Amino acid sequence: MFDGEMADTVIIILSALAAAGSFAAFALPLLNRSEKKERYQSIIEKRRKDLFEQAKDKINNPGGEAEMTAQQSMAIFFKVEKIMGSMGEKVRDQMLQAGIRSPTAPLKFIVASIVLPLVLMVFSMIIISSGEEEVDSSTALLILGGAVLIGYKLPSIIIKNQIQKRSEEINLSFPDALDMMLICVQGGIGLEQTVARIAEEMAEMSETLAEELGILSAEMAMLNDRRAALMDFARRVGSGAAKSFATALVQAEQYGTPVSKAMKVMSEELRDSRMQAAEEKALSLPPKLTVPMIVFFLPVLFIVILGPAILQFMEM
Repeated sequence: MFDGEMADTVIIILSALAAAGSFAAFALPLLNRSEKKERYQSIIEKRRKDLFEQAKDKINNPGGEAEMTAQQSMAIFFKVEKIMGSMGEKVRDQMLQAGIRSPTAPLKFIVASIVLPLVLMVFSMIIISSGEEEVDSSTALLILGGAVLIGYKLPSIIIKNQIQKRSEEINLSFPDALDMMLICVQGGIGLEQTVARIAEEMAEMSETLAEELGILSAEMAMLNDRRAALMDFARRVGSGAAKSFATALVQAEQYGTPVSKAMKVMSEELRDSRMQAAEEKALSLPPKLTVPMIVFFLPVLFIVILGPAILQFMEM
């Protein structure tokens, strides 16, 4: 009787765990989806608020300095940018392409590139001096030089990796977004409403692309210059199909070409490029399979074919 009650208890516990696991597997994607949309909406609302504050400052203080608000950090960076010249502008573009939109991020990056080599050099000196064995001068200089080089390059490597990840995600999902934009534009919807609608649709597929398209829609709605908003979008995405899209729209607006025609040409080019990329991957597959086949497949094949013959020869 006791064994039967234990078995029933175990079955009930396992059933409850299975039900909880099924509910979690069903609910977590929905929660993640809502979290992505909330984050996307917060970024867009923040950008709209910043643009509204900038426009209000221009109206209230025409020709004067802006009030000491959250834009103060941006003004500080502009002063640093004037001192450093083109390097400051390049660092700012890299921060935007990496998805870091804080006004103080470029200044922090520059400070990290200066401070981190010194910190690693001091740490290396402490390690060398605290060691039991004495290190000769050439090896010590080599270690210190390596520490300084690593400290100088480490922030750039982290930012470049982040830029590469975002660029790959945008390039992967942008052709589908462009096809949906083309359908909306051909249906008579305006470009601003199209970009905002597709940004909401892409929030579940690609959070990065949805954020960039949402910021583009906010800038196109708040700014009078659509060309400036598109060029800002091209600078944020850095490279790839999204930048080509922004450049094509700028040229279409400059020369009076219909937007739907420019999108159609761009969509066809993206389809051709995707097909070429697929063909390149298919053509590169046989050389990549050669080494695994030689290492893993051929030895097993020889054993299967020659194994019985070798066994028979050993028995004879």
